[in-house]
Amino acid sequence: QVQLVESGGGSVQPGGSLRLSCAASGSIFSINVMGWYRQAPGKQRELVATIISGGSTNYADSVKGRFTISRDNAKNMVYLQMNSLKPEDTAVYYCKVNGVGSSHRPFGSWGQGSQVTVSS
Repeated sequence: QVQLVESGGGSVQPGGSLRLSCAASGSIFSINVMGWYRQAPGKQRELVATIISGGSTNYADSVKGRFTISRDNAKNMVYLQMNSLKPEDTAVYYCKVNGVGSSHRPFGSWGQGSQVTVSS
């Protein structure tokens, strides 16, 4: 079983910055894809950014140039640096990790969610 614990959400004014962190622990053999998703009130959950084990990244068009995803493979952690935040970035942010467990079976786990509120 793999657990994800997020930290770093909060409230910020437009133009401000926040950094989200997500730590994976448990029966992990390897981690392939780490990513961040978000869900705004009344909307479907959407992809924000992903990063694979080799370091390649992918971003939603709405956050390109403002958000940066990174990972620390030694610590099984993924980060999301969010700059130039806009009110439309307000949402609950979830980390997602896909990999292989100690039993050599694939897993996919979600974090508990972190509220990010951008408001003046």
